[in-house]
Amino acid sequence: MNIIAIDIGNTNIKLAFFLDDKEQFLKSIPGEAPEAKEQLAAVLREAWQQVPLVRSAAQPVHEGVIVVSSVKPIWTQLVEIIVKETLGEKIQLIGRDVPLPIETSVENALQVGTDRLIVAAAAYAVVEDAVVVADFGTAVTIDLVDEKGIFMGGVIAPGFAMGAKALHAGTAQLPQVEVSHPESPYGDTTQKAINAGLYYSAVGLLETITRKYAEEIGKWPHVLVTGSAIALLKEECEFVDSWVEDLAVRGIIVAYKKYIYEKEHIEELDADNRKER
Repeated sequence: MNIIAIDIGNTNIKLAFFLDDKEQFLKSIPGEAPEAKEQLAAVLREAWQQVPLVRSAAQPVHEGVIVVSSVKPIWTQLVEIIVKETLGEKIQLIGRDVPLPIETSVENALQVGTDRLIVAAAAYAVVEDAVVVADFGTAVTIDLVDEKGIFMGGVIAPGFAMGAKALHAGTAQLPQVEVSHPESPYGDTTQKAINAGLYYSAVGLLETITRKYAEEIGKWPHVLVTGSAIALLKEECEFVDSWVEDLAVRGIIVAYKKYIYEKEHIEELDADNRKER
């Protein structure tokens, strides 16, 4: 299967290109960058030119699809326009054109955020058991999928950069910091104290929430962490089982393949029913 998977986050737009189910490249573009539109168009052209044409088609048609997950509607519109203008194609948006890939027990699955759901679906597809899925990006999300593959919900907290910005903006004298692994659990300067506070807050949140989830389901779940900040956390999180970069783009693939499989299965059942009549 040939897919361009586009993960639209709050900060970056990531594009992964899969040709015959093999990843060719993954590129990340800051959504606010002045040249973002041109970069997106260039990456899309680079990938789409490699997608083969459908041999039996009367008109040139590429045998591929562009699937998008987004948490930022204004950037979704931008990507739709770029795909149309650059490739003459339409996107397949998860939650609109492609069903959500995982069953949930929440009140309104569409309000959860497709980023959380596709990451949860991808994690469960690998683990096939209860799993905690933590995504450390602009925000931190720590979600629980039970042993039956049902998304139960989770927690949302500020990411490292967001927390640092809030402390700086909300106070008179606290400096802006870029979070790194602390030299010590206590800081001997204000900057080091902020850094340690933000860092160990994240580590502590992950461990505490995982323990709370385990108490709810009666066993310790598999713990998987993804997101841009995972390299910072590895030294302090021995209880984490799996570290997976860019799981969201793989979740897009899982969602689309699940949709195609179920669609083909329904079509086969309909065909069988018509024959029986």
